[in-house]
Amino acid sequence: MQAITVRDRDVGVAGMSLADLPYPHAAENDVIVRVHAAGFTPGELDWPGTWTDRAGRDRTPSVPGHELSGVVVELGYGTTGLSVGQRVFGLTDWTRDGALAEYTAVEARNLAPLAADVDHTVAAALPISGLTAWQGLFDHGHLTVGQTVLVHGAAGGVGSIAVQLARDVGARVIGAGRARDRDQALALGVDAFLDLQSEKLEEVGEVDVVFDVIGGDVLDRSAALVRAGGTLVTIAMPPKVQPEGGRAVFFVVEPDRVRLADLVARLRDGRLEPVIGAVRPLAEAPAAFASDKRSPGKVIIRVVQD
Repeated sequence: MQAITVRDRDVGVAGMSLADLPYPHAAENDVIVRVHAAGFTPGELDWPGTWTDRAGRDRTPSVPGHELSGVVVELGYGTTGLSVGQRVFGLTDWTRDGALAEYTAVEARNLAPLAADVDHTVAAALPISGLTAWQGLFDHGHLTVGQTVLVHGAAGGVGSIAVQLARDVGARVIGAGRARDRDQALALGVDAFLDLQSEKLEEVGEVDVVFDVIGGDVLDRSAALVRAGGTLVTIAMPPKVQPEGGRAVFFVVEPDRVRLADLVARLRDGRLEPVIGAVRPLAEAPAAFASDKRSPGKVIIRVVQD
């Protein structure tokens, strides 16, 4: 089979290429998925799991990309809950070969069934962004109706879904990002937008939850915006500054089959729409990783033309 591989941590994207790899093995409780579409996170070449297994052993050449949508073609020993020929979407393990390949092995519990009326390219944009947004807002931020949330990167893959989920629960949403993101954020339904390049972050005032995907100085300064009892949630890095009278939480997204099913149900109901920036073929995945011209939304790699 063909797959995108990375071989040398020191050269990163420069060492990424399309290569022939053996067909994957289905371990106990695994399924083999014929990947139709896949998503990736630009920073994942910095993750230890991209280069080593759970025991810290080198596992290169490794396959990046941890979001996928496709069809089950094989069941591992003891696998239940899914069947051969079933459409699925979800996450691959951080320390195993990922989804930028024609076939990949995935723990069955990390996948959810996908209805026939949902395009694979749309479904592949949901797992990391959707689960991250939900877990950040509700599991960690405890956002509820009537509260105010500030979403950094409101037009990005994670931020755009966070905006929609927060609006759906009845929260007031302030989006933040670059000037070019304003129209997209407003179209998603933010109540106000802050241009981080020309406007002062402190002008936002107090909020109940800050959802951060940027880190650095923006994360540090956001702590002062959290009112007593509120929460600063980030996926960028452990916070250095704690909100006075509030909490600061750094987390890594976790697989959740039940929540994936809920997210795709929202999509089918018209209550949720992932923002897809571009769809590119598998051979162009290295260029997509290397690009510094980020469009709003998420880049999806189409592995199979439906």
